[in-house]
Amino acid sequence: MIAAETSAGKRLQRNAAPVAAPSHVAGRNGLRQFALQAVFYALLFAAWWIVAERGIFPAYLLPSPKDVGEYLQTSVAEERLLPAIGTSTLRGAIGYVVALVVGTVLGLALARIRLLDDTVGGAVVGLQSLPSICWFPLALIWFGLNEKAVQFVVIMGAVFAVTLAVRSGVRNLPPLTLRAAQSLGATGINLWIHVLLPAILPAFLSGMRQGWAFAWRSLMAAELLSQSLKEGVGHLLATGRDLNDMAMVLGVIAVILFLGIAVDRIVFAPLEKIVASRWGVEGA
Repeated sequence: MIAAETSAGKRLQRNAAPVAAPSHVAGRNGLRQFALQAVFYALLFAAWWIVAERGIFPAYLLPSPKDVGEYLQTSVAEERLLPAIGTSTLRGAIGYVVALVVGTVLGLALARIRLLDDTVGGAVVGLQSLPSICWFPLALIWFGLNEKAVQFVVIMGAVFAVTLAVRSGVRNLPPLTLRAAQSLGATGINLWIHVLLPAILPAFLSGMRQGWAFAWRSLMAAELLSQSLKEGVGHLLATGRDLNDMAMVLGVIAVILFLGIAVDRIVFAPLEKIVASRWGVEGA
């Protein structure tokens, strides 16, 4: 019976999955996108260099790329930047994983339990629109100015994006897909593994991406305000602000942007490829 259900689920999944683009077409598109991005960033860097060298703005307002590069080199040599990156990355990862687990469970519950969605669902939508920094005063009162407060802000900033993405993915499943799977004998865990999970993966991946973006932004905001925590990239940014050191501020902002892009390219882009090759669906 279990084998029959598994076979039925696989048949439905295989028939419903869209045809993936040929690998050589995807490769050309990837190279084109990379080339366009490289040209854009090169032009942006060149414009910055020209404006700074011509002295259109004072150096304390717009330092040259050379000044920013010297700060980054010095901060690495003095072992300030890399430890801060490690601390912030660990904080963000911990908060994000917790938000991902809680958001997934809550999203599934909202999608499958009508009463819960009618009562809690509206609050979740409202809380999603609440800026994450609004959680910081509450975290200070509850936990004090410590790591727990920072993690609370990160979790609350990310959890509702994941929740709504999972709920949307499950609720938007075509009823015909579910009925067809059940008519072919797919039930229980086999129904979830071979039919429902592949169907909600695009929405789930989108929620994962949004959740990380919200978690990272929430973390930077919390570290900026948590001056007693003498570690983290956000603390370096706050230090640059206090010192009126624009080279330091721009350098740290560049690091924050680089880390955000790196996580997207290293973590989420490969996940999309795995999902596309395994189930024939892509994230948003």
